[in-house]
Amino acid sequence: MIWWFSKVFKNETAFQSRFGSDKWLEPYIDELLINEANNGTKHIQVISPGFAVDCLETLEEISMQYQNLFLKNGGEKFEYIPCLNDSDLQIDMIKSIIDQSTKDW
Repeated sequence: MIWWFSKVFKNETAFQSRFGSDKWLEPYIDELLINEANNGTKHIQVISPGFAVDCLETLEEISMQYQNLFLKNGGEKFEYIPCLNDSDLQIDMIKSIIDQSTKDW
C-alpha cells in the first residue's frame, strides 16, 4: 500500500505489488500517477506505510520506477518519503510494542 500526497490537503491510498495479469487491490499506483501527472499535478510525495524499513521494493520500484513514470507523464517533482528504518523513532516504537505485549509474562 502506498499513500501519496498531492496538491493542498489531498491524499489517496494506492496499491502496488501487482504481479501477472490477476486482479489486485485498486487503485493501482502506476495508473494513479499517470492520471495525476496528465491532469496537471506537478509535485507528489509518496510514503509506504506498510514497510517498516526500506528494501528493494521501496527503493527501486517505488522510489525510482514510479518517479520515472510520474516525471515521464508531465510531473515535475516526485519525493519518496523513506521508511523509519533504524531511526530512534522506529526503535522506540518497536520497544514500546514489545514492552506492551510482554508486560504480563
